[in-house]
Amino acid sequence: MADIKTFHLPDLGEGLPDATIVEWHVKEGDYIKLDAPLCSMETAKAVVDVPSPYTGTVQKLYGAPGDIIETGAALADFAPDPNAKQRAEAEATGHHHGPKKSVGSPAPDNAAKVVASDEGGEVEAKGEREDEGTVVGAMVSGNTVHVEQVSSAGGVKAVPAVRALAKKLKVDLTRVRPTGADGVVTLQDVKTAAANGSAPLGAAPARAVPASAGRHLAPELPEPGAAPSRTAVSLAGKPVRTAPPSVQASGQPEQLKGVRRNMARVMAEAHANVVPTTLVDDADLHGWIGKQDITARLIRAIVAACKAVPALNAWFDGKNLTRTLHPHVDIGIAVDTEDGLFVPALRNADVLDGAGVRAAIKRLRAQVEDRSIPASELSGYTISLSNFGMFAGRYATPVVVPPTVAIIGAGKLCHDVVAVMGGIEVHRRMPISLTFDHRAATGGEAARFLKALLDDLSLPN
Repeated sequence: MADIKTFHLPDLGEGLPDATIVEWHVKEGDYIKLDAPLCSMETAKAVVDVPSPYTGTVQKLYGAPGDIIETGAALADFAPDPNAKQRAEAEATGHHHGPKKSVGSPAPDNAAKVVASDEGGEVEAKGEREDEGTVVGAMVSGNTVHVEQVSSAGGVKAVPAVRALAKKLKVDLTRVRPTGADGVVTLQDVKTAAANGSAPLGAAPARAVPASAGRHLAPELPEPGAAPSRTAVSLAGKPVRTAPPSVQASGQPEQLKGVRRNMARVMAEAHANVVPTTLVDDADLHGWIGKQDITARLIRAIVAACKAVPALNAWFDGKNLTRTLHPHVDIGIAVDTEDGLFVPALRNADVLDGAGVRAAIKRLRAQVEDRSIPASELSGYTISLSNFGMFAGRYATPVVVPPTVAIIGAGKLCHDVVAVMGGIEVHRRMPISLTFDHRAATGGEAARFLKALLDDLSLPN
């Protein structure tokens, strides 16, 4: 009997505990060569092709497209070809070939951990890995498989990675011919449609969707029965609730995946481990001369405040009660997308001029939108900025994500009546919220930081 080898999902180099199967490139019984594409997995940032660790026959595939596989869980079984050259077990493969070690178990002193990179290649790291840089942090892993539903928004059944690729390639998913099981649109379907131009956005009305195609994969809830007749007032003549108690909210639960899944974990971790305190005030922009780049001015003001009060441009280790003050300023810029929250780092903001800031932010946003941003750009920032005022809202309590100590929130610009000597004036002002970890910084330090930021924003140019 052939020696069966089990391949476990490797850490894809992002510090994330799981990934979602997007598409298998083989089926059980297929013969596959070493390093040939085995499957595509969606992580919190990108779709990664996982290569085969063996040359041989695929015996078993664990999971189907849409399933979440946790890091270290079995992904596929192989019967290696005894006549083909195989990579040595100890040789760097870009993967771990066994279940991950249990929490707390020591690693061998001479062990070299090898993990797959975002591009599918290999990155070797000696000893324990630091936080590899996730969307909003790093969490621990498990080893179970979760079966979840394929999203059927718009009458098209597809996983989020397929929808992201269709958006990038400007393909109308409603006009793509699905080849996946149960009418699911696959990555290859989108690539084919983009190549032959059969489904461009806006070219023609979307195809009609059969009634069966729009059905959810989960069992449907029964239709609520007819509501009993009720009156709007009671016998005493007082208003009463007219909705029958039997009416319930409809809808189906779905597993969070990728970016949103990681965001949920990290936000919960931050809530549990940070002592947040928020200060708010308004930056008076009445003195500005001419048209100016608001985001660039915000970045410059944050840099000025970090230089004035370094205590907030820092990392804090709550377990060991240590603080690291940073001489440079790398600002995490919160970017909101349909898939969830990304926080790319604007490196060396303290040495960039306005044009440099704008060019760097434009590059980061473009990489976030097409999911090409490398893991190194999503970690290591020293302080954060959330410019939520681009949409709505004046003040907020932004979330501080460890190990950072502070985050600045910029609200929506407004025109306020301001008292001045001898009367009143209307000034343009920007609401500013500063949330900081009170374990690492005092209220006085935070107030002085906020004042330095407001003072810089009030300058004419």
